[in-house]
Amino acid sequence: MISNGRTAKGNRLASTSIVAFLIVVSLSQGREPVEDKGSWRIDAPGVRHQVSIADLPQPYATRSVGNAPKVVDRPKGAMLRVPDGFQVSEYASGLANPRFLLTAPNGDLFVTESKTGSIRVLRDTTGAGKPDLNELFITGLKQPFGLAFYPPGPNPEFLYIANTDGIVRLPYKNGDLKAKGPIQPITPLSSGGRLQGGGHWTRSIAFSADGSRLFASVGSKTNVDEDSDPVEKERARIFVMNPDGSDKRDYATGLRNAVGIAVHPKTGDLWATVNERDGLGDDLVPDYVTRVKDGGFYGWPWFYLGDHPDPRHKKDPHSELASTVLVPDLLVESHSAALNLVFYTGDQFPKEYHNDIFVAFHGSWNRRKRTGYKVVRIPLENGKPKGGYEDFLTGFVVSDSEVWGRPVGLAVSKEGALFVSEDGNNSIWKISWKPGTR
Repeated sequence: MISNGRTAKGNRLASTSIVAFLIVVSLSQGREPVEDKGSWRIDAPGVRHQVSIADLPQPYATRSVGNAPKVVDRPKGAMLRVPDGFQVSEYASGLANPRFLLTAPNGDLFVTESKTGSIRVLRDTTGAGKPDLNELFITGLKQPFGLAFYPPGPNPEFLYIANTDGIVRLPYKNGDLKAKGPIQPITPLSSGGRLQGGGHWTRSIAFSADGSRLFASVGSKTNVDEDSDPVEKERARIFVMNPDGSDKRDYATGLRNAVGIAVHPKTGDLWATVNERDGLGDDLVPDYVTRVKDGGFYGWPWFYLGDHPDPRHKKDPHSELASTVLVPDLLVESHSAALNLVFYTGDQFPKEYHNDIFVAFHGSWNRRKRTGYKVVRIPLENGKPKGGYEDFLTGFVVSDSEVWGRPVGLAVSKEGALFVSEDGNNSIWKISWKPGTR
């Protein structure tokens, strides 16, 4: 078990956090070492980050680079770090590309193994902190990613699955370890990845709190629509529909790749994490986390973060759309690859965490100095970001060139712990609050 308690080692970690925080503060004062700005080297639990539109550089201020990480085996003695009072332990390992996570009402953890087209169910029947039941729920799917139970509440009747080419559902009752009944198609979606269509392949789904509406996100095929591909007319957007797939329409457009979507448990607002475009330099364009407005246009491919034009659209810049582009609620470091998000709805963590957002950063490939590879917390006040975000789980980066973990999925356990999947070493981690600490 890995923790960040007040041992001698914990004190050293706390000192590191303070130093890292001072570095972040110095960024806004212009005294930072340029090579560490926004990089993994300043990351530590509690370090706060804030990205401002006012500070955005011009396109091509730095050269666009291809800097994909080398994923290595977890080094011996590698430590994950969490804030004081929390502890992190390995929940499961040896999985096959674990991506999206979903907790069933009875406490089972559903895991999509996207590359193998499978969904797995993990169950801890002994309370030992690791699953003693590990079952394949279903196989033969097409790059499954998002999952949702319907209707919302303690007694779902269906499990909805977002394959890359469409949404399907299966009959489900609490405790099912194997799929029962035929697969029922709900709606087709433009496919991606290795299937026909290409480009972003993840498809995410979420139900409104009352279960009356189903949201589905579809990422773009291209980076900036450079080929004017007609496929894009069904992509880079979030759809909304009835649970049976009828009355499907655009809910929001101009979202390059909304990998994670979720509904706020109190306000009912739809939120999304969005991976913005590449190729404009180290610090363009910031990814973002935002409330998604019905009918909203978020700029892709012609604009970003408001009325900032993408210089690659010289022939048809669509200047008439500039004033219609919505500005997101919260920007995050460029190329972080913000994937899944989850609202903390458990009772285990301290009160100040309740209904806040956790986001998994898969990590950069289009940035000179590596960033991401962590889980962050976004504190909310009255359903809106209070300002910036803070590191919550760090420690997956080994060096400037190597990482051993890439966070993807998040879920809150029935007991209130936080599950994190990572597809670098194919494991799931569990973050718990230690009773009696503060």
